[in-house]
Amino acid sequence: MDAASNGVESGPGVADPAGAPARVLDVIEPGSTTGIGSLPHRSAAEAVEFAFEAYDLPAIPSLPGRSPAESVIAQAVVGAAGVTLGQYGTVAVDVERLDPTASVDTNLDRDNFVGFRTFLDAAVERGYEGPVKWQFVGPISVGVALRRAGASPEVAFAVSVQAVSGHLRALSAAVSEALPRSPQLVVLDEPFADDLMLRDFPIAPDQAIDLLSEAMAVLEPRTTVGVHCCGEADVAMLLESGPSVLSLPSSRSLVPLAGYLDRFLRNGGWIAWGAIATEGPIGVTSSRSWQQLSKLWCELVQRGCDPELLRSQSLVTPECGLGALGVGVAEQLCSSLRDVSRKLRSESAAAKFVLGA
Repeated sequence: MDAASNGVESGPGVADPAGAPARVLDVIEPGSTTGIGSLPHRSAAEAVEFAFEAYDLPAIPSLPGRSPAESVIAQAVVGAAGVTLGQYGTVAVDVERLDPTASVDTNLDRDNFVGFRTFLDAAVERGYEGPVKWQFVGPISVGVALRRAGASPEVAFAVSVQAVSGHLRALSAAVSEALPRSPQLVVLDEPFADDLMLRDFPIAPDQAIDLLSEAMAVLEPRTTVGVHCCGEADVAMLLESGPSVLSLPSSRSLVPLAGYLDRFLRNGGWIAWGAIATEGPIGVTSSRSWQQLSKLWCELVQRGCDPELLRSQSLVTPECGLGALGVGVAEQLCSSLRDVSRKLRSESAAAKFVLGA
């Protein structure tokens, strides 16, 4: 597959003369499509083929339908002290043995990382040198999961940031070793971030954001780092963690946050707009999704967002991962996603986008 067919800008390669990967956001086209974590396939090879064909920016998949070992929490805690693997991919946590000072063992040969290693093997076989995106659950959500397993808040969140940071460091190194010319976009998924402001959340919001920032720091500056939340998280707080990419559903709840989003864009940030619904009634065409996204952008511009930055610093994605859907539905959704991307690019190129800029 050539670079142009994968949403990579034409011209020089994606590495600088010294061979170091360029920054992801410098080599992808505005409006490029990419995925959100999981895919529904039971065959890792078929999932990887789908990831390369369905997205402009290939997203390394996790495959929870193939095995529970590839669920986000299992991937995050495997290899940590006090965590054991069950026969069918489940994990058991012995809270008495959790150790915040112990390093985590990231072994790509484990069942937890079949999708990850299959992608890398396939990319090497293809001779792929373009950018890649991958996703991993963040320390806030892992800490909540360990807390629910019975750990104290102090232990749960200390272990979570240690485990997540260790895995991130090792997985990023594995990508760099296999694909040394491929810039990486790594997005930390925080499904529990929409609970940050609840009074019974186990740690204070500022402490949670510090944990997220700490995990991001292990990847910078060699990778581009983002944060994703499928729910209606406190966007202002997520931005405090310092992501370069903000990934979230295209909801009208973002309109009052136009000032935060505009400041983020003006500082060079990109937004991955979850333009295709993955829950509830799923439409068969892209028209409704495109109309909702363009209407949201119109309202954001009316609130002060720069229309050119909205267009030029955007990716489009499904709202959430596709792992809970059927393969046929996932194919349908990604076809709609490509349609939204084409409409966005077409309108931008003609300078007649509905924002009126």
